[in-house]
Amino acid sequence: MAPRGLRPARSVTVNLAESPLGWLKARGLVSGRQFEAGETLRGDWELACLAPSVTMRWDAPPPGRAARGAPEAPAPTLVQLAAKRRFEAAVAAVGEGLSDVLWRVVCAGEGMREAERALGWPARAGRVVLTIALDRLADHYRLK
Repeated sequence: MAPRGLRPARSVTVNLAESPLGWLKARGLVSGRQFEAGETLRGDWELACLAPSVTMRWDAPPPGRAARGAPEAPAPTLVQLAAKRRFEAAVAAVGEGLSDVLWRVVCAGEGMREAERALGWPARAGRVVLTIALDRLADHYRLK
């Protein structure tokens, strides 16, 4: 049991084959280097808590009533701020035009077909752009 006031470490099991990037790697469509770069970016995305919140706010006032000093969102931690800076630096290094498909597939978990459709691209164009983005990302992370 953890000392009072400290939470025990939690672990999460992730099936990488369920992610679009894992699916591409399993079929040999992205290299191990590209996959590692994408997973590093996704890790910072999740650590920075940049995904939209989709859970119910239990502190919200009932419908038709005004809020009575509802608590503000907690301030981000130093770890979250550092992860956000790393994420933003990595996306900037990838560059405009490439970061859109990178974010959609790696962070948002969209499939290639959905990302291509959302971006108005022809079929199979997204994978080519994604591999270029992942190569730039791997260069940014200095991966061998």
